[in-house]
Parts: sequence; C-alpha cells; structure tokens
Amino acid sequence: MLAEYKECDLRVINDVREVEKALLDAAKVAGASVVASSFHRFDPCGVSGVVIISESHLAIHTWPEHSYAAVDIFTCGEDVSPNRAYEYLKMVFKTTNASSKTVSRGVLD
Repeated sequence: MLAEYKECDLRVINDVREVEKALLDAAKVAGASVVASSFHRFDPCGVSGVVIISESHLAIHTWPEHSYAAVDIFTCGEDVSPNRAYEYLKMVFKTTNASSKTVSRGVLD
C-alpha cells in the first residue's frame, strides 16, 4: 500500500521519536511482527525511517515544510492488515486529508 498524508500535524511528523513510535505502533496494530527499526531526522526538518517486519516493512519520509508524509506499507500474508496501519497513521498524524493505493507486487502471472 502506498499512502499519502497531507495537512499533518507538523510537530508530530518532524519529531523522529514520534514518527518511529507511530510506525512501530502501526505495524503492531496491523498484526505484524516487528524485527527492527531505523529512523533519522534531517536538518532542518524531515524524518525518514523504516520498520522491518517479518512480513516485509513499513517505510516513511516526511516533509514538515509541506505538512506531508509518504508511507509505504509493504506486507505479505493474510494475517497482516495494511488498512489498519493506514487508518492508525491517519489518527496519529492528525489528518483528514489522506489517500492510499494498493499495489500488488510479487504476484506471478
């Protein structure tokens, strides 16, 4: 799932600890098994990070100067719900202006 979050809370999406917690919690809400995470805050603003899950990964980059965050929720298996992660992040980022697109990958014809 490719997710876009617009008109986000600037304080949240520019705080590396809050962004990491949000993605870790989103992975758990989705039913995924967290393996590791790595996050970085850029100067003067913006956060990039990844949460590695047994079922693949969640990745983010934020542009606080545009109140925007882009998130990839890459999962496999029937037990993980990318939709729950997407909805959880909408709440944490405090936006009502979000969209997502599900892309099938790794599917052989």
